[in-house]
Amino acid sequence: MASHPPSYLLSRWIFLRLLGSIYLIAFASLAVQVGGLIGANGILPATDYFDRLFDTLGPTAYADFPSLLWFSSSDLTLTTLCAAGVVLSGLLVAGIGPRVVLWMLWVSYLSLTIGGQTFLAFQWDTLLLETGLLACFYAPPGWRPGLAAETPPAPVARWLIWWLLFRLMFLSGVTKLASGDPTWANLTALTYHYQTQPLPLWTGWYVHHLPIWVHQAAAAGMFFVELVLPWLLFAPSRWRRWRLAACGGLVLLQVVIGVTGNYAFFSLLTVALCLTVVDDRAWRRGVFFLRLRQLRHVEPAVSPRLARAGHDRWRGGVATAGALILFGLGGLTFAGEIVRDLDRRGLPSLDLSWSEPILARVRPLRSVNGYGLFRVMTQERPELVVEASIDRVNWVEWHLRWKPGPPSRRPGLVAPHQPRLDWQFWFAALDPRGDSYWWSRLLVGLLEGEPAVTALMGDSPFPSGRPRYLRLAYYDYRYTSPAERAETGDWWHRELIDYLTGPISLADLR
Repeated sequence: MASHPPSYLLSRWIFLRLLGSIYLIAFASLAVQVGGLIGANGILPATDYFDRLFDTLGPTAYADFPSLLWFSSSDLTLTTLCAAGVVLSGLLVAGIGPRVVLWMLWVSYLSLTIGGQTFLAFQWDTLLLETGLLACFYAPPGWRPGLAAETPPAPVARWLIWWLLFRLMFLSGVTKLASGDPTWANLTALTYHYQTQPLPLWTGWYVHHLPIWVHQAAAAGMFFVELVLPWLLFAPSRWRRWRLAACGGLVLLQVVIGVTGNYAFFSLLTVALCLTVVDDRAWRRGVFFLRLRQLRHVEPAVSPRLARAGHDRWRGGVATAGALILFGLGGLTFAGEIVRDLDRRGLPSLDLSWSEPILARVRPLRSVNGYGLFRVMTQERPELVVEASIDRVNWVEWHLRWKPGPPSRRPGLVAPHQPRLDWQFWFAALDPRGDSYWWSRLLVGLLEGEPAVTALMGDSPFPSGRPRYLRLAYYDYRYTSPAERAETGDWWHRELIDYLTGPISLADLR
């Protein structure tokens, strides 16, 4: 008896609801920070940013930096756009008008990402944009499509999702090797990773102290997952079990990342992409345990639909043309990431200079991207600590909530929420002078006692007033050893390197 090709109606149903949940997390997480980050009295006001763009570029700035915030970037607009994103995300989870809602979500998040400047320039922000754009073509039409009556997802749209997953995972592995970082080459990178990652989790302390051979074995396993398993996504449908095995390995890697560090919604989004590989037959076998009644009883209605499903030729032709363009653009960014690493090392590579004008046309949309997480492993952990004073004699520390601060504070769980200022401090410690353009504005907001800015920090050391002076101390942090922690109870050991600034007052910064 001939076997039918696998179907992906249930897979799409689950994926779109997961994507809606991730969009909701992203918008809600940003909503509680956006005023302090880019509001009128924030660290990098969006209004000033757009004014500078127009003064520099003129009318071409609208195309180079497409954003609804050109019309208004007031605090009310920023909050409203985040709130609209939350509502739209809820509609997507409810399955209402998925195609229209996805386009609106993509435009909204793109607008905030561009206005957010360095605070919204993380790889998972661009990954969410790219996933959201591809999902517009993957989603079913209609305002309230019923699962049993949905048209099966077009194969080209599904393969675009898988192509993104392949590029994300394979590039994460190959760029680590192409970068020439010796810690990845000798499999010792993970002996540093748990200690030096941006926002550690308390579980990372325990993993960090495992024997070195465990870290080396884990690194080798990670390379297998990132370099080998993604190829199984392209296995023929008759080898569907290999695809499912690859999906399991990729998901397992994200689980390990998620339970040992805080990476916002990155792991959740990657898992959502992985689950598109799971076909309906596998979902129907698993939903007995999930007890999802709508999914358990969909099979009788789905099968006749699959037999008579067809696509309008015109619509199919447009979708195919768009898919081929996106496939090609994704391939150029894929090759470009590898070539750039090889060029930096002076190794032979392809000449892709001809592709730059092509990619430049779509780069403003931030939805066709290259990826390469932790291509070079950070081996030390410098930290910037804000110190405050009333009299320039007695100084107290003003810590953020989630980055390492007091040595005795246990690294906490904050994901999937992303405290973006805490993250930026990690980058600033690696290049303090290069990031001075925003941390100097932060110091102004703290000295002025601007509520939106101070809300981004931890509790003020001066609850009855505000400090007159601030300075930035530069520390080296490392995890305590088991013996040190048994003696002191501290999670961190730190040593003062220097002071990045002397005492600074408002008069010095204005």
